[in-house]
Amino acid sequence: MPPRLTPDQIPPDPDLSFEQALWAVGLSAVAGLDEAGRGTWAGPVMAAAVILPDQADVCRSLRGVRDSKQLRPEVRSSLVPLIEECALAWAVGSASAAEIDEVGILPATRLSMLRALQGLTLPADHLLIDALFLPDVAVPQTALIKGDQRSLSIAAASILAKTSRDAWMVEQEALYPEYGFARHKGYGTALHQERLQRYGPCPIHRRSFAPVAALLKK
Repeated sequence: MPPRLTPDQIPPDPDLSFEQALWAVGLSAVAGLDEAGRGTWAGPVMAAAVILPDQADVCRSLRGVRDSKQLRPEVRSSLVPLIEECALAWAVGSASAAEIDEVGILPATRLSMLRALQGLTLPADHLLIDALFLPDVAVPQTALIKGDQRSLSIAAASILAKTSRDAWMVEQEALYPEYGFARHKGYGTALHQERLQRYGPCPIHRRSFAPVAALLKK
């Protein structure tokens, strides 16, 4: 079991404490990573990697950036261009529903993070990851419990991952309009459950997830 955090270990806003400690020892390309969509019934899991510059005004430039789950959709969207402009490098990677069914959600989440890292234009010296390790990545890394509430780099990554995935799910509305993906983004809402019962799974549903698997058995 991971250690529990006390309230005083979570700052009011995510900051650069972890990044600054690494910058101080010469690691200038510190990448924060986070994922979105790990618990949904449909669509990919997406991850983002963000490398912020070692500059005094970064926190001021990214004021309002925090765990994406704590932000309204319109606020998340407004922060995306600020993050992309401020970052030294950023990238988004994904693993499809079919890949999730093939290897499982945790390996697929790691795969999406690996693809995000591969998309960076600047190689990372160290990784700050929200509660995960990437055992197949030969880069020093730190797994941070509630990292999206403690590290500004991870919080920025959480916003890019979430907004990218939400946009992808909205696009699926045109292909599968009966499921309401633009509204629930693949999460197990009452609407999604009702549509899934009525129409059965579509190609972007995760067939290995229990609610979808149960329908397939019927």
